[in-house]
Amino acid sequence: MLLGKEDILKVQDLAYEDVEAWGGTVRVRMMTGSERDAFEQSMMKLEGDKVTREMANMRAKLLVRTICDENNKRIFSDKDIGLLGDKSAAEIEKVFEVAQRLNKLTTQDAAGQEKNSESGAVDTSTLASQES
Repeated sequence: MLLGKEDILKVQDLAYEDVEAWGGTVRVRMMTGSERDAFEQSMMKLEGDKVTREMANMRAKLLVRTICDENNKRIFSDKDIGLLGDKSAAEIEKVFEVAQRLNKLTTQDAAGQEKNSESGAVDTSTLASQES
């Protein structure tokens, strides 16, 4: 069946997963396309005419875009990145691993993007390599 505009727009396609962290349950969801673009943009820094990776608070940058309430709405804003980054690394890592998997930011997923990095796509392979 060929989908039309309305068919595509009415689909609820943001999967989520509940994670035990910080003494309770945290809901983590897939990012929207716009959130993914903003996340990838936040990982880049322009220095003169050269683009470099900006890894500071990488995990918190992902989590503010993926932790949500029961209605799949973000509970953190980009202004909260530093605050969330100051929380326990162990708890952040638990939630980050789920956000990374749901949003296909794993080593295997990044391998495909690595091929496109010369054409302007972001190479997220560092995300997975930073896990350890």
